Amino acid sequence: MTTATTDATAVTATTETTPADQPPTEPTAELRALAPLVGTWKVTGGVEGTVRYEWLAGGFFLVQHVDLVQFGEPVTGMEVIGNLRPYGEPTGADVASRYYDSQGNTFDYVYELTGDQLTIWAGAKGSPAYFRGAFTADGTTMTGDWVYPGGGGYTSTMTRI
Repeated sequence: MTTATTDATAVTATTETTPADQPPTEPTAELRALAPLVGTWKVTGGVEGTVRYEWLAGGFFLVQHVDLVQFGEPVTGMEVIGNLRPYGEPTGADVASRYYDSQGNTFDYVYELTGDQLTIWAGAKGSPAYFRGAFTADGTTMTGDWVYPGGGGYTSTMTRI
């Protein structure tokens, strides 16, 4: 409790702690489910190159480093993946990300991993643009399709290196 006194009045203010004010003690199960992505992967298919996933200290965010070639052009960037939690608010339910590339573009995604199936929604969950792929039983390969609205997209394979 804080008390401040002026010439004529006393002001008392109390500060209550709510669950949203408390930092989470551990990352969400939905984020931890992405652990199979951690490591370096060779990417083939519609794009070629490597990506690397690593946990940011504390484990509340997964970072992807991208070094690819698509349509003959280099694609380099970084993606930060985790549950959104604006200061003082509860942790968001979706595992969201923002990708930043070397040409100044940003892209937002939502990640879902259920069993061996990974879905990456472009924008919000349920978007008509998405990636859906599956890990092999040994977790060393993932193959899936990027699907774009109105047709288009490509098949991509990631192999752990």
